[in-house]
Amino acid sequence: MTSPITIERVTDKKGRARFVDLGRAFATQVPHSVPQLRSEQLELVDPDKNPLFGHTRAQLFIAIRGGKAVGRISAQIDELALKMPESQGFGPGTGMFGYFDAEDEHVAKALLEAAEDWLKEQGMTRVLGPISMAMWEEPGLLVKGHDHPPMVMMGHHPAHYQAMIEGAGYTRAKTLYTYDLDITKEFPPLVQRIVQSGERNKRITIRQVSHKNWDEDAAIVLSILNDAWSDNWGFVPFTPEEVKYGGKKLKPIIKEELNMIAEVDGRPVAFMLVFPDVNHVLAKIKGKLFPFGWFHLLRWLRKPKEGGMRVPLMGVLKEYQNSRLASQLAFMMISYIRLNATEKYGSQRGEIGWILEDNQGMVAIADTINSQINREYAIYEKSLA
Repeated sequence: MTSPITIERVTDKKGRARFVDLGRAFATQVPHSVPQLRSEQLELVDPDKNPLFGHTRAQLFIAIRGGKAVGRISAQIDELALKMPESQGFGPGTGMFGYFDAEDEHVAKALLEAAEDWLKEQGMTRVLGPISMAMWEEPGLLVKGHDHPPMVMMGHHPAHYQAMIEGAGYTRAKTLYTYDLDITKEFPPLVQRIVQSGERNKRITIRQVSHKNWDEDAAIVLSILNDAWSDNWGFVPFTPEEVKYGGKKLKPIIKEELNMIAEVDGRPVAFMLVFPDVNHVLAKIKGKLFPFGWFHLLRWLRKPKEGGMRVPLMGVLKEYQNSRLASQLAFMMISYIRLNATEKYGSQRGEIGWILEDNQGMVAIADTINSQINREYAIYEKSLA
């Protein structure tokens, strides 16, 4: 007879540290998982440090069996998400679960029920997940692509979690893809012609972001993002506090020649961000800065010569979307960044995403440059009514 499962609510700093360390312990058991920096993981669930909590309330849970921690989960409600149209995924009554880890299906059931009960106590009638802790962090459960490590800021989960979640009555609400690309190869002739036509357009300027003026450029990028993505499924706008916080957190991995802002008649209208895959070095130092991990990390950040490049975000203002100009802007930025990544950093591989399965514009771009889907993430839903 197995021991009963009890669910404990995390209520303090010590509990949050236990919650994070439990997740790290689970991750070590998953092939190809990459250990992240503990300090960064702690900050993400700290209401005093992560500005997400300015509009989100959350409860963390830990499952205990036989005196041992055997699983964890979060339940959260984003007030901004509640104000979004239902057609875009969230809307009134929709909460979330995330940070899901469970030793077996019995633990999974107990954790999901605890998260659901808390959400119902808060007046929610529907739940989406896993989303840890927001769509801009690590959304979705990895359901395909377990045979290789994730790139920076992408989740990695054991394959059997899919059956656990689906077995608890969850159905798939949306699929997210990442696309793999050999960036040592020239883009197809069609892309080259689009780039050349854009270069002849005197209204267009493609510039690199500036480290010196990164705060201003980060604000420009996130302002465009808030407009460009505003009709997308799962969209929740960035607040000014999150813009400032995000800009500060991203600056160490921002390389000027890998990140572009496109201007039309001197006005910023599009952007493309590319992050060197810091997971490459985190895997080597096992996510630990001490005693010598900090040295390897800092040396790699100065010149990330190894590892791939990930395109986590790109966007064009809505007024230009579905236009010839938008195609020129997108392919010009992609082409220039590809050249810089290969020539200055020796990169061979790029990853684009995540991309919503029904984002026709981004899927078309990924297909046109001959990239292939390499990872698939599922976001599930369940009625709480």
